[in-house]
Amino acid sequence: MQTFSEMLSKPTIFKERNVLFPDYIPDVLPFRQAEIERIMRWVSPALKDEKPHNILIYGKTGTGKTACVKVVKKKFDEMNSGAILAYVNCRIYNSRYRVLQKIIKDYLPELDKAGFGVLFMYEGLMAWVQKKAINLVLVLDEVDMVKDLDELIYSLTRSNDELKSGSIALIGISNKLTFKEGLDPRSKSTLYENEMVFPPYNAEQLQSILKQRADMGFGEGKVSEPAINLASGIAAHETGDARYALRLLLKAGEIADEKGLLYITDKEIDLARKTVELDVAAETINTLPQHQQIVLYGIAAISLEGSRYSKLAPQDEEGTFILSGEGYEAYSKACRQFGRKKRSARWFREYLHDLEMLGLVTMIESGKGMRGHSRLIKIAYAPAQVKALVEKNLIAR
Repeated sequence: MQTFSEMLSKPTIFKERNVLFPDYIPDVLPFRQAEIERIMRWVSPALKDEKPHNILIYGKTGTGKTACVKVVKKKFDEMNSGAILAYVNCRIYNSRYRVLQKIIKDYLPELDKAGFGVLFMYEGLMAWVQKKAINLVLVLDEVDMVKDLDELIYSLTRSNDELKSGSIALIGISNKLTFKEGLDPRSKSTLYENEMVFPPYNAEQLQSILKQRADMGFGEGKVSEPAINLASGIAAHETGDARYALRLLLKAGEIADEKGLLYITDKEIDLARKTVELDVAAETINTLPQHQQIVLYGIAAISLEGSRYSKLAPQDEEGTFILSGEGYEAYSKACRQFGRKKRSARWFREYLHDLEMLGLVTMIESGKGMRGHSRLIKIAYAPAQVKALVEKNLIAR
């Protein structure tokens, strides 16, 4: 058995491993300078003791939304003004209470005591903003994860009506393009002063991003051009996700280390793809709301058992589609199994749409040869693995 010393002394292809992680932000963020400047313009009034705009930023995962806002935050903080740009990760702080608690903990630690309710923290925050005349810009990353989101948005944005000095503005970041459709009209009217959609990166842009990180992470010439092209092509074809492309590069480096290689080729990228796809899918599934996980569980279960209508549904090299009605029956059965109250067929269709947006299922409309008009569904990953993962999550909850 190897010791840590032996492991650490072993030659490695990595020069600086940390730069290959998605949360690393380089000094120059390629292809997002226009977006950075636009956000800077919108928050700049806070630096002049004026109320800035509320902003909603949305787009698919890995399009640079969080990275751009963090670049803006760094520049904002360097101004040393009385204004504050605060960042909250709503995947962790996923309720109005927790968001307020996070702000209190970071900026008003004297009020950070167990047992205080939402109203106490809200009033403490308002008193602090008004007394210090602070222009607070609050970044809510993955804002759609907040359970009581309408209450949070409405209370914080309407708080400006109560403040005699200082102000509060919000920057919401969401991976869901349909996020705004679920908001209360009052929340929409306050949050939607400015909107920005981040488009996915194309293959050429991903090539440049990967080349930049490869040179930093491994050293110039350590990653072959075909390897860069394959990784960027795979990521562009999937979602245009820079995070996914970087994961491929990082995993390929780990494979090269295991094999004692000093050069990464497209072969290592291809091997990395199989592992990374499952890792990304698992991360996505773990963060889904319960009912979306149950829908996925039902589809996975019926995919393993076999559809009753397999002779009617089309097939491809990756398996058979199931009918939407059959999927709803499987969802209803899974709800009973996990002790959850099932939602309506309309909600089921909404969940399917979200799962399709995340790339976890594929859907097509039925063609000729089938009675009526039905939506056909197919799970995008190995159903046995998806079923086991969801089952573990739901039992744990």
